[in-house]
Amino acid sequence: MHNPVFVLALDSFKGSMTAKEVCEAMEKGIKKVLPDAVCIKIPMADGGEGTMQALVDVLGGEIFEQEVTGPLGNQVTASYAILDDKQTAVIEMASASGLQHLSKAELNPLVTTTFGTGEIVRTCLDKGVKKIILGLGGSATNDGGSGFMQALGAKFLDKEGFELPFGGGALKYLHKIDISSIDKRLGETTIEVACDVTNPLCGENGASVVYGPQKVATPEMVRILDDALNHYSQVIKNQLEKDVADIPCAGAAGGLGAGLLAFTNANLCKGIDIVIKHTNLREAIKKADFVFTGEGRIDSQTQYGKTPFGVAQVAKSENKRVIAIAGSVGDGVESLYEAGFDAIFSIIPDAISLEIAMQSGKENIERTMENIIRVLVMK
Repeated sequence: MHNPVFVLALDSFKGSMTAKEVCEAMEKGIKKVLPDAVCIKIPMADGGEGTMQALVDVLGGEIFEQEVTGPLGNQVTASYAILDDKQTAVIEMASASGLQHLSKAELNPLVTTTFGTGEIVRTCLDKGVKKIILGLGGSATNDGGSGFMQALGAKFLDKEGFELPFGGGALKYLHKIDISSIDKRLGETTIEVACDVTNPLCGENGASVVYGPQKVATPEMVRILDDALNHYSQVIKNQLEKDVADIPCAGAAGGLGAGLLAFTNANLCKGIDIVIKHTNLREAIKKADFVFTGEGRIDSQTQYGKTPFGVAQVAKSENKRVIAIAGSVGDGVESLYEAGFDAIFSIIPDAISLEIAMQSGKENIERTMENIIRVLVMK
């Protein structure tokens, strides 16, 4: 009989362990019972936080830091990765333009900018990159990607020919888009955009209405921003002959999705699908006896583009059994059993505080995996 093969394809347990650390703890638990087991560890992510680290852990690469323009125009330190092929960069837009750079009192989506994310892209182009994987999510911005494109040479002008200041609020004054100085290398670069939302740019399901309040936008600010992005999309349609307003994912990251569609050859995809492709997850799963997945919390929302659901879909298409583990298991997980999961386990052994649960995550995973494997090998 061959040594059993386990594919371990999990997201990070945010605040506690990286995806790689989760996989390593699982392997320890498995090998306590089956020392000769083959564990194929594939750290995963869904396009949001942790995607860069997961792809570097699987594919190899180097993470760099850079001083860039933050959401309010101040300097912040952001990171990006270039994979071992030297041709592919991985960028999380939140690293330069995300909520973590601002206190709640500083948040103001009327003026925040994606300029810093564009600066990172420019740096990657300078390093000879031909493909960019760009994760959207966690943005502090609502500027339709205008700041991103300003960093790459686009000019957004008012009626007097003056350049607009940063921020989504200024877009209501947009009169002309000058793309004559856009970095030509953008047209020669493949851009895969990882989105975890499908919102259009404008309207009741758009970037401003749905996500503006998370960025402390008042109802009046939401109205101003939505009107400004609607005007922005009309100018793009009239001058660039691209209609981006109602395309799914255009509203991602405060409308950065729309800007990427309008000014680059970007392809917007579910984040988990991009990670599955680049990590060659399907090929690994074909070899597996069991597939393990999971993340910090699993609940009814897991089926909407989250890592465990994406892994389970691939596993089921290959007729493999799927077991998930999580720090906490919430309401509505019953629906996941119909969607391909064979079993779901919480790693928490007792009524403990969140702080203690996070501190003891590796031990809890190791113990849980040992117990699951003992059940699987029972005669």
